[in-house]
Amino acid sequence: MAHYHRRELIKQLVAGGFAMGALPSLAATLPFSPKNETKLKNNIKHSVCRWTYGFMPLEQLCTTIKEIGFSAIDLVGPGDWATLKKHGIHSSMCNGAEISLTEGWNDPQYHGRLVDNYLKHIDLVADAGYQNLICFSGNRKGMDDATGLKYSSDGLKKIMSKAEKRGVTIIMELLNSKVDHKDYMCDHTAWGVELAKSIGSPNFKLLYDIYHMQIDEGDVIRTIQQSHPYIGHYHTGGVPGRHEIDESQELFYPAIIKSIVATGFKGYLAQEFIPVATDKVASLRKAISICDV
Repeated sequence: MAHYHRRELIKQLVAGGFAMGALPSLAATLPFSPKNETKLKNNIKHSVCRWTYGFMPLEQLCTTIKEIGFSAIDLVGPGDWATLKKHGIHSSMCNGAEISLTEGWNDPQYHGRLVDNYLKHIDLVADAGYQNLICFSGNRKGMDDATGLKYSSDGLKKIMSKAEKRGVTIIMELLNSKVDHKDYMCDHTAWGVELAKSIGSPNFKLLYDIYHMQIDEGDVIRTIQQSHPYIGHYHTGGVPGRHEIDESQELFYPAIIKSIVATGFKGYLAQEFIPVATDKVASLRKAISICDV
């Protein structure tokens, strides 16, 4: 019914002698429609996390995002890269080398296994033509942050020469330890920045997850402005709940994304919200529209 009224209104305006030049400004005031197909500005590179749309076959997700107007998927491992390449989709954040979120670089007992995994995956990522490979700090398990930072730095330094040589960026994700990932060590941007400084490689960066960092520290825009040289990737998510990033949650994403663009960031922003709306593709389409500043 709303679509019918909009259509009839435009017909009446044209019939009444309104200049065609007035119509774009009118259209800009109309409610968002999931079927709107607009050319993206692409001032930031768009992506979506595979797991949040895991209810959809990967082939279908590939065709869906191309219809929306972007061509990258986050958190896809080597086993699915052939499918991405078939559809001309980029793997914007590769995974598969990590052990788990809780068993990471802050614990020396895992260094041997992690070093082997990452050295192999760095070659896989580079040979496939990709650039980003995710990693995790692991949980504290009673360890103080200074010790965990030293252990993480010592372990990661063992793979950075290979990463630099192959043009692969190792990216550690910031996760909240208040709600979703209790005891996770890399739960504040300042800790991650100190780790990056300690490693001292241009091929080590942070994944600043806006959802997670709003929960654990807030002050999102200023943190991005101050820490952006150490950030190589971004994730979204509505707070609270990690659902759609629209007006139903507390963050104003257009301002946040504008602040990211203003830093000169040229990487990817991946949608990582769990859609709860009936039309989940419309939710993704709207999120891309919100972030396409």
